Amino acid sequence: MNWFFFALAGSIAQLVDGSLGMGFGLSSSTLLLTLGASASVASVAVHIAEIGTTLASGASHWHAENVDKKILKRLAVPGGIGALCGATFLSFIDASNGRVFISTLLLFLGFLLLYRNIFQSSENSNLIEIKNPNFLTYLGFTGGFVDASGGGGWGPIVTPTLLATTRTEPRKVIGTVSAAEFIVALAASVGFLANLSRIDVDWSVVGGLALGGTLMAPLAARLVGKLPKKPLAICVSIAIIIFNGVRVLTS
Repeated sequence: MNWFFFALAGSIAQLVDGSLGMGFGLSSSTLLLTLGASASVASVAVHIAEIGTTLASGASHWHAENVDKKILKRLAVPGGIGALCGATFLSFIDASNGRVFISTLLLFLGFLLLYRNIFQSSENSNLIEIKNPNFLTYLGFTGGFVDASGGGGWGPIVTPTLLATTRTEPRKVIGTVSAAEFIVALAASVGFLANLSRIDVDWSVVGGLALGGTLMAPLAARLVGKLPKKPLAICVSIAIIIFNGVRVLTS
């Protein structure tokens, strides 16, 4: 695999992720599975690469004052625990079954992303504010588990949910979710590396994704609110649905 190609893929995925608050894991995992990587290899490559990209993205959002510190603390810790559990779970799945599992999960997340950008307008956001003190804990753990076991999903699950259930302004939701994702990526990587004897890691893939994503992160943080979010999200979700739908049907 050509590391330059994955650096380009990483930069595109981070541009989408940094401007939408989601998309790096879904896009990168879909690409790796399409090129023949196993489920665990795809997820471990994405999450190790995300340590660098999410650190750069989180720092950029922090510098731009796009982070809500209170939500960050309550979201990141359970997200990390969920990611550790998800990584351990995926490491124990048979390789062939793992590909079907991760493709099915990515397909579902693609439909979820498409639905939320076609049928849920911005006017529908923040109509219900959930004040349960444990809500962010449940949301963080679920998002982290799905993200690690599916190779992506933290952003598509957590970002729209926070937009719909809190009165936090959109730029701070995106910035906070991006910053918390560093803890999720770190915990998922620890979970995968603890089970390294069960999986093979292609470090050229990891390096390419990390390099491209890290270089693009500062620019993506500055483009929040400037790119046409809905058309971009719809195009990304359709591509995810097509690639993973074909893979599930042909498995």
